[in-house]
Amino acid sequence: MIEPLIPKHGGYRKLKTFQIAQLVYDITVRFCDRYINKRSRTHDQMVQAARSGVQNIAEGSLAAGTSKKTELKLTNVARASLEELRLDYEDFLRHRSLPLWDRTDPRRQLLIDRRCTTADQVAYWVKEQYNCGQNGLSGQDSSSTKPTQSILSTLPEIAANAALVLVAVACSLLDRQLAAQAKTFENEGGFTERLYRIRSQHRRNKQ
Repeated sequence: MIEPLIPKHGGYRKLKTFQIAQLVYDITVRFCDRYINKRSRTHDQMVQAARSGVQNIAEGSLAAGTSKKTELKLTNVARASLEELRLDYEDFLRHRSLPLWDRTDPRRQLLIDRRCTTADQVAYWVKEQYNCGQNGLSGQDSSSTKPTQSILSTLPEIAANAALVLVAVACSLLDRQLAAQAKTFENEGGFTERLYRIRSQHRRNKQ
């Protein structure tokens, strides 16, 4: 069977990286509108960095059919954009003397386990954690019976750290995606190599 000249591509909406990056974009728009002055450069930079993460994943997927090199490049741009966004969230916390949750903070895993798919679900989780802290209750994920320590925190702190957790998830997934794309390119080459293989196979079949 002759391999197709242009393989299936563009199914970016099914990529977990795209889904998480899109969620990060949605919550970043809300976060900036609420906590960042709309006239400031930071507002626009954060929104644009989040948008770049989403758009470049999509564009990379669409380019994959004819250029694995372009797919790799755009996926890497998406990864860099989300890293820029991570720094902006960290700056937000630092400039306001708000704590950055360390890796052992139980709320990080609680949010990951919640598997939020919409900005509304993330906002609900943020308010839930805030209310738990205010009321001195144990924060608890709906899918688990294991309680966590009650921590008194402000809404901006929880919202920024929640965004950082999701950015970290997106970056980790993109690292894996980049590694897989690089491996495919190494093993199979790009469009030029595929064109050569197909033409060679056609000549052999004619013979």
